[in-house]
This record gives sequence, C-alpha cells and structure tokens, in this order.
Amino acid sequence: MSDTKTQAPAAQKGGFHLPSTISHIVSDLGKNGIFLALIAVVVLFSITTNGILLRPQNISNLVVQNGYILILAIGMVLVIVAWHIDLSVGSIAAFIGAISGVFLRDLGMPWWGAILGALVVGLLVGAWQGFWIAYVGIPAFIVTLAGMLIFRGLALITLGNANIGSFPEEYRALGNGFVNFPTTFGSIEIDLVTLAIGAIAIIGIIVQQVRSRNGRLKYGQEVDPTLWFWAKMAFVAVGIGAFFYALSTFKGIPVTLIVLAVLVMAYGIVANRTVFGRHIYAVGGNRRAAELSGVKTRSVDFWLFVNMGLLAALAGLVFTARLNLAGPKAGDGFELEAISAAFIGGAAVQGGIGTIGGAIIGGLIIGVLNNGMSIMGIGIEWQQAVKGLVLLLAVAFDVYNKRRAGTSTSR
Repeated sequence: MSDTKTQAPAAQKGGFHLPSTISHIVSDLGKNGIFLALIAVVVLFSITTNGILLRPQNISNLVVQNGYILILAIGMVLVIVAWHIDLSVGSIAAFIGAISGVFLRDLGMPWWGAILGALVVGLLVGAWQGFWIAYVGIPAFIVTLAGMLIFRGLALITLGNANIGSFPEEYRALGNGFVNFPTTFGSIEIDLVTLAIGAIAIIGIIVQQVRSRNGRLKYGQEVDPTLWFWAKMAFVAVGIGAFFYALSTFKGIPVTLIVLAVLVMAYGIVANRTVFGRHIYAVGGNRRAAELSGVKTRSVDFWLFVNMGLLAALAGLVFTARLNLAGPKAGDGFELEAISAAFIGGAAVQGGIGTIGGAIIGGLIIGVLNNGMSIMGIGIEWQQAVKGLVLLLAVAFDVYNKRRAGTSTSR
C-alpha cells in the first residue's frame, strides 16, 4: 500500500509548485467571493467619497449604526440554515425597546434590571413563536408574519403611540458607549488599550489558523500553499491592525463591538463545535433524514426561535440605547436587512448552508452601501433599489453555483 502523505500534491503538503499554487489561489478566491465583494465595496466608496468612508470617526459609526442589524443577522442565518424565515424581528425589537422604556420610566427599575427583564421578555416571545412553529406545525413564514403584526401592535399599546426617552447613561452605553483609555503623543491622542486588543486579536487569529493548518497536514488533508497561507495572514493582520488603529484614534472600542465580538465567538462555537449546531445544519440539509437519524427536529426548531427572540430583544435594546428613545416606529425594516445580510453572506435559499462569519460580512456590505451612498448624497429611494439589486444578484449567484456544481457532479 502506498503512503498517501508522501505522494500528496504540493498544495496538500503546504509546499510550493507554481501551477498547482495558482490553481489553488484561484479556487480559494472563488470560495471567498463574499469577502472580496466587501473589499470591492469598501474600495469603491472610499474613492467616490474622497476617503471619508475610511476616516476613523466614520469607521466607528459604521459599527455603532449597524450593530443591531449584525446582531439580528447572527440569529437569522441559523434560522435560514434550518430552512425557516423570521419576519417578526423588527417588531420584536420595537416591542422590547418599548418594554425596557416602561421598565425604566414607569417601574423605576435600575438600568441592569431593565435590560435583564427585557431579555427575558424576548426569550418568552421567542418561545411563543417557537411553540406554534415546532409543536403545532404552522409554517414559520405564517407564524412570524402574524408576530410582525402582533408585536408591532403591542409596541404601540405599550408606548401609548408616543415616545419614551432620556434613559440612564449606563443604559445608553449599550448603543453609544466606548471603552477608551487615551494617551497623548504630541498632537495625536491614541488609545493604547484598543491597539493592544487589536494585537491580541491578530495573534489569536494567526495562532488558530496555524494550528488548524498543522492539524490538517497531520491527517494528510489539503491545505493552502505556504506562501499563499502567509500572504493571507499578512492581509488579515494589516486589515485588523488598520481597523483597530482607526478606533484608537477616535473614541476607542464601541461597546456595541464588544457585544458583537462576544456573540460571534459564542455562536461560531455553537454552530461549528456543538451537537446542537450540527443538528441545525442536518435539519436544513434534509429534515426527513435528520429525523431518521434521531435528531429531535421539533426541539431544534423551538430553540432556534427562542434564540431568535433573545437576539431580537438584544438588537432592540442596542437600537433604543443608541437613539436614547423608544418609539413605536422603531425596528421598521430590520427583518429585511437581517434576511438580506444572511443571503448576501452566502446562506442558501434551500437551507443547510450558511455561516456566522458570512452573515456578518453580508451585514457589513449592507452597512457600507448605506453609509457610502448617504455620504454621496444619494436619495433613500435609490439606496433601497441598489440594496434590492445586490440581494437579487447574491441569491442568483448562489443558485448559479449550485446548478454548476450539480452539472459537474452529473458528468
């Protein structure tokens, strides 16, 4: 029997062989098309806005202004992977914002109590919808469409069709706060803590990627050629370093970014390294086969929507804290933005495919489009049209890739 490791191609061994390396790079770029699309959008609007897009203040604003959409996108991509949809998240966000306002103003609760109480209500809302979907068997589209109307109405009732505003500073920090320890160097003020966190993030990502690559090599699996691998690591390091440097020269790290980072890491682990995460993908890939394999599909559906209710509540709190206002019109269009972020980020219409990272990148693309077009003075009507076109093209690209893969397999 031959030794498969000694006969492995250059790409598998991590060595350098020009034709195979070029072929691998082209293939790798194709797999990371959504990331390249984000880079292209950033470069385009950096040019058309004369560099305003990449100013430190605007980069920080991009995070703060789109934080609630990115939070929703994390939950939405898991719902879509399981072949469901949730149209109610915008209304839930508005309802939870209203509930937190009542907790603070009318019940006199401390800011942390109002936040915890609102999150519990979000869990109950998710459980309500999950029950109808998982155990009664009503399609998620119908249940969440009803939820969109129900919770919008409850938000109006809770607020009495008026606004509640002026919340405690600690509550507002959830949407507008910064962690900042500035140090002055001549005429420049830089937050060294932010730079240190950026350095830790770079080191952590590189160490994780090196360990993953070494593990693949150990078992004879295909890996990136060495030169290409380190080129990607250098690009990632420069990108993350530039991002954290921009934050360090403005106000430091937004609290919203800290919340997002924790969520991305936690849900990345859930999706990729837990039984529940594998069950979500199994249900989305083939529900009947998952049931025959012993997966409790109803339980998966129920907890998916409980989780979506929690994240919708958190998004509502972040949005309310950012505006310092709980209003009956809050959350309008949030569901469409979150769904768009998931699909643009690579989630499959047929379910079974989608990643947390892809949803975040999809949300960032939408955020950059919104921000860039606003800076350019493009009207809201054209912004809506452009975002709709981007969503259509993203889904069309997904459908095209699946048809091409099916054709190549049949051959």
